[in-house]
Amino acid sequence: MAAVPTLEKADFLKLQNGSDIRGVAVAGVEGEPVNLTEPVTEAIAAAFAAWLKDKKKEEASRHLSISIGHDSRISAQTLQDAVSRGISSVGVDVIQYGLASTPAMFNSTLTEDDVFLCPVDGSIMITASHLPYNRNGFKFFTSAGGLGKADIKDILELAADIFKNSSVEAYARNKASASVKRVDYMTVYTSNLVKAVRRAAGNIEKPLEGFHIVVDAGNGAGGFFAAKVLEPLGAITSGSQFLEPDGLFPNHIPNPEDKVAMKAITQAVLDNEADLGIIFDTDVDRSAAVDSAGREFNRNRLIALMSAIVLEEHPGTTIVTDSVTSDGLSTFIEKKLGGKHRRFKRGYKNVIDEAIRLNSTGEESHLAIETSGHGALKENHWLDDGAYLMVKVLNKLASARASGAGGGSRVLTDLVEGLEEAAVAVELRLKINQSHSDLKGGSFRDYGEAVLKHLENSIDLDPKLRKAPVNYEGVRVSGFGGWFLLRLSLHDPVLPLNIEAPTHNDAVKLGLAVVAVVKEFAALDTSALDKFVQVS
Repeated sequence: MAAVPTLEKADFLKLQNGSDIRGVAVAGVEGEPVNLTEPVTEAIAAAFAAWLKDKKKEEASRHLSISIGHDSRISAQTLQDAVSRGISSVGVDVIQYGLASTPAMFNSTLTEDDVFLCPVDGSIMITASHLPYNRNGFKFFTSAGGLGKADIKDILELAADIFKNSSVEAYARNKASASVKRVDYMTVYTSNLVKAVRRAAGNIEKPLEGFHIVVDAGNGAGGFFAAKVLEPLGAITSGSQFLEPDGLFPNHIPNPEDKVAMKAITQAVLDNEADLGIIFDTDVDRSAAVDSAGREFNRNRLIALMSAIVLEEHPGTTIVTDSVTSDGLSTFIEKKLGGKHRRFKRGYKNVIDEAIRLNSTGEESHLAIETSGHGALKENHWLDDGAYLMVKVLNKLASARASGAGGGSRVLTDLVEGLEEAAVAVELRLKINQSHSDLKGGSFRDYGEAVLKHLENSIDLDPKLRKAPVNYEGVRVSGFGGWFLLRLSLHDPVLPLNIEAPTHNDAVKLGLAVVAVVKEFAALDTSALDKFVQVS
């Protein structure tokens, strides 16, 4: 038997990506050695199972079960087998779902159906969202929702201990009695989506009859939406594309924020003269749409659309978003829709947790949504579910039809009427060189914070610029008819700079205000910003 390589706790902790675990699972990309190996995966799965047993120790008399699903990545099957071995070794039952979506995995902890062995006690989704084909990772759920950063850190530390013992046997309990079963849970999940649309349309069997809706799954896990959700509701789905799972993602990155991906679904809508286009990311926790004229509902426009739908149902509610949303969106939510906008931090878990916190303090919030397309509704257990977001959009189409207002996706386009959109919107990434002497041995985080502090102090001296009165992340400044936000990335040694302005010239002026301050930080690579402000 080959010697097990030694891995330290730090190696395991490097796999943490906020509230997810991510690593390299497939060899072949230069400079990216595999660190999500089968033994590492086994140890992580065993650690999650042990963590879950500890959380549920008062229910020790019954057998616990964990469901496993995966997206279309080429390493999915290998990792699913390793996860299954790790869970079983701790005496917890395994229920494999095969190809599934991330939201479905959370739902399996809530569904009550003995035939499908639900509810499960915990759930693992094997995915790395829109990252390249060689990556993979894990998202973990209990009935309380997705695990947070602190939980992931605990699980990785425990996994390192299990791995060090070179065998998960040390954690084995009732090994022989743990079972591995397979269930087609996606049929339950999709049937619930279909029921939700029928219910919203007054229990009409085919409320989308005659609507032509094309789906682009980007060869991820979302191909089910066309045949299992739209067609039973009566929609025509011809012209849908890239529905087959293919973990090499040969057509485009499955990412609603990607320009190539959005161009692909827009073209499909126009070519097929469809009423609506829907696009998902790899594991279907993010989505975007395109109307019949080829106008995109993503980023600020998707938030505006969802805010309009939610505020019709819950007037005056607070919409929680991430920090890079536009000034125009705030005006739209507060002045046009009569809601409240709480612009919080980047990170879908941050946005969701803030909405939950607001409700606990008595401030009603029904929608937490990021510009990335992660959107969660209170009515759907605060789960960021790209398919459920699109169900809300379909409900709107169906109810408009039922009330006699036809016109394809016109009802959706009308809902975002009045949203002011900047003519210029860019994101530039200023990287921190961690090996530069200017860091003086400190962390990139400390260095980034020093840059932000210096920027904040400098803005106070410039009469043309105004700091945002309420801001939870980075430094947000208005001026020249637009705004910029410089913040520190959640995980990487990068300061992303977002600029929105009415003209390129105004955007350059905002960029120059940043250049003037950051140029004295020698470890900061400002080449992207320098290039942007060089007016041709």
